[in-house]
This record gives sequence, structure tokens and C-alpha cells, in this order.
Amino acid sequence: MVSATTFDSNMLDDMFTIVPRLDRPSTYKDHQYQGTTEQWNADIAKSTTLYVGNLSFYTTEEQLHEVFSKAGEIKRIIMGLSRQNKTPCGFCFVEYYTHDSALECMKYVNGTKLDDRIIRTDIDPGFREGRQFGRGRSGGQVRDEYRQEYDEGRGGWGYVRSKQEEEGGRNQDDSYDGMSGAGKGINNRLGGSARPSSHGDGEYRDD
Repeated sequence: MVSATTFDSNMLDDMFTIVPRLDRPSTYKDHQYQGTTEQWNADIAKSTTLYVGNLSFYTTEEQLHEVFSKAGEIKRIIMGLSRQNKTPCGFCFVEYYTHDSALECMKYVNGTKLDDRIIRTDIDPGFREGRQFGRGRSGGQVRDEYRQEYDEGRGGWGYVRSKQEEEGGRNQDDSYDGMSGAGKGINNRLGGSARPSSHGDGEYRDD
């Protein structure tokens, strides 16, 4: 047990280094950023913009404004859109008037739930025109290209998996069509109806 006499400031410093600061930006760097790493860090240090991810496709700008305005006055919200159909695709940018408001949001809003999803925020160097569109080949976010799990809040299956599901459905339909065609061939050869006999296990029903 630690006594009050041995519980000094050095131990307090050690404790605080164990718990990460909630307003600290991640180590992520946008590969489309045009400047150097030093410029990126300088932009982050004074940025008033947050990137917000893991949103439901159905979350509205009004909902976002209600949540994020709790950290400070919002300048604007830019919804992330599918490049193909211009509908929301699960992310946005939130611009505040001050850097401190963006840091407050990192501390108190990051990791909370919106539309039953845990939202993720990160300090962003600043919005530029064109960044509102998804970068995936299908027009949405890259993470949704290869997502294998079904996520109702993000459009169901990921893009690749949805194509696999569609292909599987077509193959199944082709199989049924082949079976149906075989049944018709047998029916024609027998010169009668392909319906089951009413004298077997049960009478055929049209309903």
C-alpha cells in the first residue's frame, strides 16, 4: 500500500502517462495530402476541422449538428457522399470556429453513440473540395468495398460481398430454370401434366 508520504508528483506524472489524452490526434496521414509531414503536423496543430467516421448512411446533418454543437459553435458540416449517386456514405467533416472547440469535441464526443453506432473523430488538416466524395471504386468509402459482414446502417453487404451475393442469386435462379426446363421435357415426353398425382401422398394444390 502506498502511503501519503511516498505518493509524490513523479508518481502522479507516471499515472497520467498511462491514460492517453482524449484530444490527441491519431497518427493517420492522408496519402493525398500535398505537403510534407512537418506541414501536416503544423496544420493539425491549428486545425478547426474534424473528420468523423463510422456513421450510419441514414444519419442526417441535423443530427450531427445537434451532437457536435455541444463542443462549440459550428461553422459548417460537410457530409461525405458517394461519388456515384451523391448520397451519404458514412462520414463527414465538422468545421468549428476555433481549434479549442475541435479539441473539446475530441474529448467529449469521440467514442459516443449516434444512431446506435460508435462514432470516431480525428483532427483533420482542413477540408478541400473533392474530399467529400468516397474514394472506393464503387463510389463509397474504401472500407465498405471489402467489408464481409452485413451492416444495415451502411447499406447491407460490402460492395464486393454484395456482388458475390448477386452472382450467387443468379446462379441459383439458373439452376431453378434448368430444373424447370427438365421438368417440361419430361412432361412433354409423357404427354401429360407435370403436376403430382392426386393419388399419391397428397393432392396437388394451386395455392
